[in-house]
Amino acid sequence: MLNLGGGALCGIGIETIRLWGIKFGAIYARRLKRKHRAYGDTFYIDEVFVRINGIQHCLRRAVDQDGEVVDVYLQAKPDGAAAKRLFNRLLRFHSGESRKIVTDKLRSYGVAHRELIPETIHSTQQYENNRAKQSHEATRVRERGMRKFKSMKQAQRFLIAHAATSNLFNLERHLVPAEHYRNLRISAFNEWSRAVA
Repeated sequence: MLNLGGGALCGIGIETIRLWGIKFGAIYARRLKRKHRAYGDTFYIDEVFVRINGIQHCLRRAVDQDGEVVDVYLQAKPDGAAAKRLFNRLLRFHSGESRKIVTDKLRSYGVAHRELIPETIHSTQQYENNRAKQSHEATRVRERGMRKFKSMKQAQRFLIAHAATSNLFNLERHLVPAEHYRNLRISAFNEWSRAVA
């Protein structure tokens, strides 16, 4: 039995839930992002490659020092122009520049850094970018469950909704006492209830 919005719903099919996600996911994500507290001042950026209809695409993700997903952006190519588009999104949507960005040694990040935010510290130290690399794992799990993404539009829509929801419930349980964690969890569910109302 699934309880959504105070009413008990039995026997909901997977397809129905998928269609609800398509219809309401972007709305909920926008509401959650509007209410989100500020991100940190260090962005860790990494990319993975995903196949959509047999064509390889570059999925770039930026997370802050607390592990919160700042942005996720699916692109056709991993070139310098694509990296600049990601950096422009970060500057436009997240109130100014970061103090430091951490990437791997992919040259397109260097191009975007030099042209758009040259005064920001840019680190490419080995293993320093592991925070961003590990954040891809939750997406990979969902991608396998969905039996791959079917289109760029569908993938981007899912990724934005997934990032906003995971940020809300990313409470880092291991860092806080049990009572404080319970309070954070109650607060997160209250925020979710307001977003879906």
